[in-house]
Amino acid sequence: MRYTQAIQQKIIPLAALKAMRTGWKMRNKTVAFTNGCFDILHEGHIASLSKAAEEADYLIVGVNSDASTKRLKGADRPINQEHSRALVLASLLMVDAVIIFEEDTPLELIKTLEPDVLVKGGDYTIETIVGSKEVIANYGRVVINPIVEGFSTTGILQKIKQLG
Repeated sequence: MRYTQAIQQKIIPLAALKAMRTGWKMRNKTVAFTNGCFDILHEGHIASLSKAAEEADYLIVGVNSDASTKRLKGADRPINQEHSRALVLASLLMVDAVIIFEEDTPLELIKTLEPDVLVKGGDYTIETIVGSKEVIANYGRVVINPIVEGFSTTGILQKIKQLG
């Protein structure tokens, strides 16, 4: 029970997160940013988040809202509600802050937070990563983590359907 409040406090609204980011920048701390739906957290997510955290002093994770996830993944998604997904991510040691965003892409979030490093999975290229141009223009880096084969939310859902 003693960690519950600390975990919840890692889910941060934009205004507060922007203030935190300003403080980190003033102390010459670097920030990595990654995002996704994170509907059913699996080993591939943990590997990607762990590598993202190694890229900077702090890791911010943007989580697509329920409405955004539904638009991106289809009517049957998300499986878990946005607060549940954010809470699970906030409970991870490597994650310093979580923010839920309503848009289909985190472009405005990236422009506002100005991360030093933008991290995405290996199924992307620099040209297809939303916010990559903005991060690079601010003298930041874009890192593409390799995909951990055999782990995907879609694959997990297919297995569940086969059991039914």
